[in-house]
Formats: sequence, structure tokens, C-alpha cells
Amino acid sequence: MTIQYRVTVTKSDERVEGPADAELVVTVPLADAQDDEFDATVAYMRGRLKSTGSTGALFDVLKSGAASDALKRLSR
Repeated sequence: MTIQYRVTVTKSDERVEGPADAELVVTVPLADAQDDEFDATVAYMRGRLKSTGSTGALFDVLKSGAASDALKRLSR
């Protein structure tokens, strides 16, 4: 499973990590990802984190913490 993480800075500016043809794409606004208490699972439950692709794969990366780590890294 390939995953691409995106942090949206502005409508035309995104910070991206991962392959362009990823099977799962996870996107969150910069302001959310920069929050000291950012948790990708909470962002998903609040509707701030968006994804395309397999929901099962998304739940796996949320549970493992990989999504939070990658999105925090991109927000710096």
C-alpha cells in the first residue's frame, strides 16, 4: 500500500510526501497539523483530515500513528 501525505498551506500550495500515484492520499490543513496537540485520528473524526482510497488502510495508519508523524513532519 502506497500512501501520500499532503498538508495544505493555501489553495494552490501543498507540502507533499509520497508517490504521485499513491493508493491512499491523506490531506490536512497546515493550521491543524501545526497544533502542538495534533492527532490525525481526532482530525479525521472532526472532519478536518480528508482521504481518498481505502478506508481500512487509513484506519491502519491512524492507529499506528504513522499519519500523525508524517503530517507533523510536513507542517514544519
